[in-house]
This record gives sequence, structure tokens and C-alpha cells, in this order.
Amino acid sequence: MLKTEEKGSDVNLATYLLLDAFDGDYDIATVISNDSDLAEPVRIVRQRFGLPVGIYHGAKHYPSSEMGQVGTFQRSIRERLLRVCQFPATLRDANGTIAKPAAWA
Repeated sequence: MLKTEEKGSDVNLATYLLLDAFDGDYDIATVISNDSDLAEPVRIVRQRFGLPVGIYHGAKHYPSSEMGQVGTFQRSIRERLLRVCQFPATLRDANGTIAKPAAWA
């Protein structure tokens, strides 16, 4: 069975959040995640660089307590808006068909 679990995305996000802050590449950052593993990088960006970091999360979920404490502001993403921004359930390219897992519907 093909395992499609994404690995390392939180580490990559944290790395570039910090590098881009260090390089002065943004005035404000937004993190679309409720993963508390990202709380420390967000805290560092706010404290060390003085930059605001907004935390966006699903409308059905409150931000994790850690993320809620470190973000400059929190916003929910309405389910209807999220739905209209997604790719179709099935995509085709030169290599074949790609289908969204039923559990993601």
C-alpha cells in the first residue's frame, strides 16, 4: 500500500518562518495550522523579531492552547470558504489520475 503521509512539513514551515524573519522578508506572517509544535518558532518570531504572526485554524476547532497564546491574532477559516478553495476530488495529468481520499471529503 502506498503511504502518502506528509513528513517534515512542520519542520520546514518553522525553518522558513524563522529564516524569512531573520532576512526581513515579511512584515506579518500567517500560519495555517493548529499544530502546537509550531508554537516555539512563532514565539521566537514575535519576541526576537517583533513581527506579528496570525494563527488560522479550522472553524470547527479552537486554536490549541499553545498556539492561541503565542499568536498575535487568531482567525478561523470557514468551512464553506475552505471547500470552494480545494481542488476537485479527481485530477488528471500526464501520469494518470489522482483522487482525493474519501476521508478528506
